Amino acid sequence: MQDHDVPIELSVLIPVGKRHGDIAELYAEYKLALEQLGKRYEVIFILDGPNRILADVLRRLQTEDENIVVLGLTRAFGESTALMAGFERARAPVLMTLPAYHQIQSADIPQLFGALSSYDLAVARRWPRAGGPWESLRRAAFHGLVSRVTGLRLGDLGCGARAFKRRVLEEISLYGDQHRFLAVLAHRQGFRVTEVLVHQSFADRSKGEYRVREYAHRALDILTVLFLVRFTKKPLRFFGMIGILTFGLGILLILYLLAQRELFGQPLADRPALLISSLLAVLGLQLFAIGLLGELIIFTHAHDVKDYQVDEIIQYPDLAAASLEGPDRSEQFPETSRIATPTGARTVSS
Repeated sequence: MQDHDVPIELSVLIPVGKRHGDIAELYAEYKLALEQLGKRYEVIFILDGPNRILADVLRRLQTEDENIVVLGLTRAFGESTALMAGFERARAPVLMTLPAYHQIQSADIPQLFGALSSYDLAVARRWPRAGGPWESLRRAAFHGLVSRVTGLRLGDLGCGARAFKRRVLEEISLYGDQHRFLAVLAHRQGFRVTEVLVHQSFADRSKGEYRVREYAHRALDILTVLFLVRFTKKPLRFFGMIGILTFGLGILLILYLLAQRELFGQPLADRPALLISSLLAVLGLQLFAIGLLGELIIFTHAHDVKDYQVDEIIQYPDLAAASLEGPDRSEQFPETSRIATPTGARTVSS
């Protein structure tokens, strides 16, 4: 039993979708590990879509354990949406996500939580990882490409065990399949991210076999992350670069065709290459225009977008004393005298 006078210090989010294990058995394992933390916690199960059998199981667990909160969505929205729905109802300053099936050994959960003493977000990496040569090659290729695109080296984006401070999700909104890239998006936002090696669960029997459509989805996800990480505030560099290359290729083809017409007398009327080169030139201009419009939109709303985090504010005593003497002294320091300490930042006096 937990002391009700102690505020909740940890909220555990467990999204339950199509893939799930024995929820009662899994919760019993998670509970043993959470009790070792010595923190008051709550466990929020988010049912991603109606499931009468799972709902009955969770209700039975809820009658036995007051730490459990059950949240049911009207239909299946995906894990990212389920996590955001659970986050809106979480009460603790520290959150943890755990999968609804066996992925890691629960004994490593305290290690994941402890990493937050130095970082804002800690993601679990199953190591050593079971799997055949093809699965290892596929994972290495996927994570290598993500690392090259984002500059953040991670080795197990598919693991659902993460621990992070509340302000991470206050700054980041997840949708689609972006829960896989939470660490990447947090790193882009300026949060400190680390990877914690944990033991893979003996019951994790997934062979990692996917349909061709899934590989296409992961490729599109990487493209999405590339745009979000590198070009969210610089769309002209993305669309402009592609537009200039396309426009340049079209112009070169047009010049080549014109040279053939003038020097060798070859007709242009019956040549599809002229139509293709013209379309490339027009497409390039359109892509460049899209990037320019994106820049104008971002310029208009730039004051509403924050893509940084403040670690600490150093306040000098003589400056603080000067601000107390009157408005005349404080006006000598127009920038520093108005510093406000944000939530979660540490103030250090020198």
